Amino acid sequence: AEKFLESVEGNQNYPLLLLTLLEKSQDNVIKVCASVTFKNYIKRNWRIVEDELNKICEADRVAIKANIVHLMLSSPEQIQKQLSDAISIIGREDFPQKWPDLLTEMVNRFQSGDFHVINGVLRTAHSLFKRYRHEFKSNELWTEIKLVLDAFALPLTNLFKATIELCSTHANDASALRILFSSLILISKLFYSLNFQDLPEFFEDNMETWMNNFHTLLTLDNKLLQTDDEEEAGLLELLKSQICDNAALYAQKYDEEFQRYLPRFVTAIWNLLVTTGQEVKYDLLVSNAIQFLASVCERPHYKNLFEDQNTLTSICEKVIVPNMEFRAADEEAFEDNSEEYIRRDLEGSDIDTRRRAACDLVRGLCKFFEGPVTGIFSGYVNSMLQEYAKNPSVNWKHKDAAIYLVTSLASKAQTQKHGITQANELVNLTEFFVNHILPDLKSANVNEFPVLKADGIKYIMIFRNQVPKEHLLVSIPLLINHLQAESIVVHTYAAHALERLFTMRGPNSTTLFTAAEIAPFVEILLTNLFKALTLPGSSENEYIMKAIMRSFSLLQEAIIPYIPTLITQLTQKLLAVSKNPSKPHFNHYMFEAICLSIRITCKANPAAVVNFEEALFLVFTEILQNDVQEFIPYVFQVMSLLLETHKNEIPSSYMALFPHLLQPVLWERTGNIPALVRLLQAFLERGSNTIASAAADKIPGLLGVFQKLIASKANDHQGFYLLNSIIEHMPPESVDQYRKQIFILLFQRLQNSKTTKFIKSFLVFINLYCIKYGALALQEIFDGIQPKMFGMVLEKIIIPEIQKVSGNVEKKICAVGITKLLTECPPMMDTEYTKLWTPLLQSLIGLFELPEDDTIPDEEHFIDIEDTPGYQTAFSQLAFAGKKEHDPVG
Repeated sequence: AEKFLESVEGNQNYPLLLLTLLEKSQDNVIKVCASVTFKNYIKRNWRIVEDELNKICEADRVAIKANIVHLMLSSPEQIQKQLSDAISIIGREDFPQKWPDLLTEMVNRFQSGDFHVINGVLRTAHSLFKRYRHEFKSNELWTEIKLVLDAFALPLTNLFKATIELCSTHANDASALRILFSSLILISKLFYSLNFQDLPEFFEDNMETWMNNFHTLLTLDNKLLQTDDEEEAGLLELLKSQICDNAALYAQKYDEEFQRYLPRFVTAIWNLLVTTGQEVKYDLLVSNAIQFLASVCERPHYKNLFEDQNTLTSICEKVIVPNMEFRAADEEAFEDNSEEYIRRDLEGSDIDTRRRAACDLVRGLCKFFEGPVTGIFSGYVNSMLQEYAKNPSVNWKHKDAAIYLVTSLASKAQTQKHGITQANELVNLTEFFVNHILPDLKSANVNEFPVLKADGIKYIMIFRNQVPKEHLLVSIPLLINHLQAESIVVHTYAAHALERLFTMRGPNSTTLFTAAEIAPFVEILLTNLFKALTLPGSSENEYIMKAIMRSFSLLQEAIIPYIPTLITQLTQKLLAVSKNPSKPHFNHYMFEAICLSIRITCKANPAAVVNFEEALFLVFTEILQNDVQEFIPYVFQVMSLLLETHKNEIPSSYMALFPHLLQPVLWERTGNIPALVRLLQAFLERGSNTIASAAADKIPGLLGVFQKLIASKANDHQGFYLLNSIIEHMPPESVDQYRKQIFILLFQRLQNSKTTKFIKSFLVFINLYCIKYGALALQEIFDGIQPKMFGMVLEKIIIPEIQKVSGNVEKKICAVGITKLLTECPPMMDTEYTKLWTPLLQSLIGLFELPEDDTIPDEEHFIDIEDTPGYQTAFSQLAFAGKKEHDPVG
């Protein structure tokens, strides 16, 4: 049924039929299905991509925009949410230019007095305007925001005041309050989006209204809005969280204008913090409230609010320490939801956690009060460690909090790549490591106190640049040992820590640890890494696979004795995950590890390539036959690497595949294109004679692919890669009859849509052609297409544009080509072309002596597609499958 719907979604009226079904159907399940299908259809097809067909006809687009707002507002909430998302997807492309009346239509609905309708408008406005929070500043953005403010700011403010009045009127009506507070949350979110880029004049003039009401709502407590649920935040908590965010935004960005309101907010938020419980439902509120204090305490304007030692002690005691505790909910996540725990802790998606906020507050306070704060906390850390020492099995959480406090205190600046880059000099990190971290990791039982083990491993990761190398070297066998821990968090952290240590750079930019230093542990390292993939919950653990890849990369030849076993294990894993690829990062690192195995082994013994082909081809065949879209680009890249490793002619097994690579269906998927081009290049490099003789009928097929690619602005450079390989490797006589046609195609594209990228590629191709066939041949082919064309190309393209060429190899090709034109082309010496000789020489000198011209015309801005549906449509390049001369570092 899904396949059928997919097959008809290109037909005119399809989206309108979905909307009709959604409106007229009596069956609620069908209505919901129609709304979800419609939203996904819009997500896939609304954006008009250059070089691709417009998938929705103009009449349908107009009809959708004319009906969707009304339909969304008159639908039940479940459907309203789906349609609201669809409107925001359309709005992102069409608003305001192609959908100018959207705002008016939405604002007019505020007058309805029906909060079901009003909340629908607010929800849609929020999904439309929230992108203002992360868009780069530009005139286009300012114009759009101004347009929105002119139409929306006053009605929003009036609605805000009216809603607050209704809250007083209906203070005893729980169901009315729920609807009104849902509106207030959305209004507060809209306030944040509209004020994010700059302080609008309207909101500055009406700051009194907004701030007084925000302050009132912050201190409000209505029993009817309290929930019994300990996990899920209620409306009151969500509203107060957003108000804390709004106050933090003003304190950070508009502190001068906000100054007179600030003390009131500090008091209210402080009271909120010391009276709010430890339940999970308050986490967002507490973290936003602490983030507000953090943003205030690091502004010089407000330093005086925190100067008193009693204030600092009070903040440390009542806010920071309680919110750093490892709670029952954290323990539950550690054990039962380890993937989410790891994501929060390692990848920084813990933005809304109490611990992260408390950590930021410590960092903020240390900006002006590093000495006093370090002093206060040192006392806490010592007493926590003493408590732990009294009875470790009962008091282990005290040590966890102590480690977290030390980490927060010591971390001044941090990056994902390098860990801590700047540390608090008042904290002795090495001493703490030796006395409190190493003993936990040295204990024989890797499954004892898993949280403390994870803390210790994380400490190594974070402070790897501060702890001396000899201590890190001591910790490597301990980390290898922890790869066997039963806890998913512990063995994942161990793998991640090893991977991070293996990428560290020494003083001379080589890796900090040499293969020789790790050599004593090679066998146990590889054994434990692959064993870790068999532990429950880690069969597709991306951190372990990344550590495997990094170990191969660091150890190089040292892994060769183990490769036969390892490649078998990797192949089995590949076969298993190809049935249902679900972890893109894991899959990527797995293919990188396969490429490294091939590279390292075949560098020492090129004949070993046959063994890899035997091991991999069965799985590759299955992937290609089952059309596993996510893996096909990877398979082509690995095959390119294998093929390039063959020193002689192409084996027949590859030649059998060659005709299939020219099938148009493979080239329809954009994700396949770079990998397919790379594979065809490998065929041309290794087997041009075989192709010319055995597959002569395939040359038009190759040129057909080139023609398709060259017509696309997105893929024209790939077309040139293919063409350059044809010119470089194919016997000249096999290409002779097509040469003129190739140039005609290129000139047509140049005439129809000239882009900087195309010009750069075109210049490299002309010069490569000149090197391969001679300068006279280049002049003759140009003038054979049209008299005097050679002079036009020199004057209009080569001389003025050569400065744009980038890349060392590309510049060399152009330099040799131009030198040939200057010295080996008789018409340059004795015809009207002679006048171009000196300018051409100057452009050659400029290629090396002048800076590269990297300007791009205004109309050529590149659009990033930020939400491609699923990762399989994108091409992921394998670093270790790259061409030999471009060996990736690290």
